[in-house]
Amino acid sequence: MTSFGKSVLLTGLAAAGLTVAAAAFAAGPDTLLVDARRVFAPLPAAPSAATDQAVLGRRLFFETRVSADGNVSCSHCHLPEKQGADGLPKSFGVFGKINPRNAPTIFNAALQFKAHWRGDRETIEEQAEKSPTGAVSFGAPDFATVVAELKSIPGYPEAFAKAFPGEADPVTQKNWGKALGAFERTLPQPTRFDAFLAGDAKALTPAEQAGLRKFIEVGCAGCHDGVGVGGTSFAKFGVVEDYWKETGSKDPDKGRADVTKNDADLYVFKVPSLRNVAKTGPYFHDGSVADLPKAVRVMGKVQLGLDLSDKDVEAITAFLGALTQPVPANYSALTPFPDAAAKK
Repeated sequence: MTSFGKSVLLTGLAAAGLTVAAAAFAAGPDTLLVDARRVFAPLPAAPSAATDQAVLGRRLFFETRVSADGNVSCSHCHLPEKQGADGLPKSFGVFGKINPRNAPTIFNAALQFKAHWRGDRETIEEQAEKSPTGAVSFGAPDFATVVAELKSIPGYPEAFAKAFPGEADPVTQKNWGKALGAFERTLPQPTRFDAFLAGDAKALTPAEQAGLRKFIEVGCAGCHDGVGVGGTSFAKFGVVEDYWKETGSKDPDKGRADVTKNDADLYVFKVPSLRNVAKTGPYFHDGSVADLPKAVRVMGKVQLGLDLSDKDVEAITAFLGALTQPVPANYSALTPFPDAAAKK
């Protein structure tokens, strides 16, 4: 089955209240962990942040000198104080240009099956490779310009050679992507929900456990599943009714249809991971909803056809708060390499 087919199936089941998780759900408190493990999985151990490739990727993630205006890096839209997002409805890039969609947190990008809201990048490595030449992101005219800048900065040629030993010319677009991918794969960190899935029944408060029950019971887990609590499929945003009627979006985004040129993909987006969601508003691809309780209500209405009660919204929101991870210890800029000799 294709990923789109999977998303349609899951969304249809969720809308009908017939997800496998919901069908198997039992009310007793001793069954919650069993039910949750049917749908979710705890975060696996992250790869080492000390490898040469990950350290190089960390440098590149915070490097601004390869952008057209000298001010933009990957970290520009992914701030530690915003839990790896930037807190804006739509991010701005080089020369203040506005991106067409909201910047999701980078902390769990590596857990998802594709990159970008429309899934137009297969991997985080491909996304990293193409960002420097994005007209709105870094604005470099071509990657040769990026390579020339990196080679001119003392320290980078040696760092690339160390990270990619045996290569005659390691400063390449492909290796830029590999290094950034290696760094980004170190960023997901365990949450209290992971501790709960691992068997610690007290890791979640009673309110959060009630929210988890409700999250499964009403069908949210039909799409927001797996290790990432989402990020495993595509789904139409607005299964029951047009999403913009509830979000107030002024200019509806056609979603994946603009990528595939297939009418079946109209208003289809990647189902986002909900890890860190309590800290990464505003919400949805266009940042149209400012607060999480409203976002929960919108999802209940347009995806499941449910008018969630205040109690249900409060419970689900409480559970989502347990998905917040600590900021990774390596999520900060290293001392920059000195400027290019030509600029001295």
